Amino acid sequence: MGRRKVIVKQTAADNIAAIAWYIESRGMIATAENFADDVYDYFIELSDTRKSYALCREPQRAFLGFKCITYKKKYTIVFIETDNEIIICEFISSQLIHW
Repeated sequence: MGRRKVIVKQTAADNIAAIAWYIESRGMIATAENFADDVYDYFIELSDTRKSYALCREPQRAFLGFKCITYKKKYTIVFIETDNEIIICEFISSQLIHW
């Protein structure tokens, strides 16, 4: 099974850290750590070369060639997919996507 290189942009990493910080501020420290670990593990699952993903349903992101996938029905991962790498550009709440 081949793997592509996964690159996480700073904005996506900042959003993941902000969500984890919010969970931690609610007193759930272990849950915040598990959340961040699970997200990054999911990014590694995306790197499988046997899978290809669909363009975003939002017209502006689709026009730019971004691909989207949902994570736990609550978040959306926006990325660029090539043969050799996956570049994670955004990790945002699915409620923030309007079209």
